[in-house]
Amino acid sequence: MGCNEKKNKNELIRIVKSNDGQINIDKTGKMPGRGAYICERKECLEKAIKTKRIERVFETKVEEEIYEKLRGVMIEQS
Repeated sequence: MGCNEKKNKNELIRIVKSNDGQINIDKTGKMPGRGAYICERKECLEKAIKTKRIERVFETKVEEEIYEKLRGVMIEQS
């Protein structure tokens, strides 16, 4: 969602919106719901946040807590 580069799934982080509207980070890649992928580079996440790309994809407001969790995952994988 940030850089729009094509990458293997194992190089991406899946974000999922469940049927009840909860947004979570899907580390297994198997959680049910609408999924979206973002590359694991912090710059891509910041670009997606700035352009509200994640909110547009899921058609809902994304809480800052989710962005903080994503930043934590990005740091772990860097």
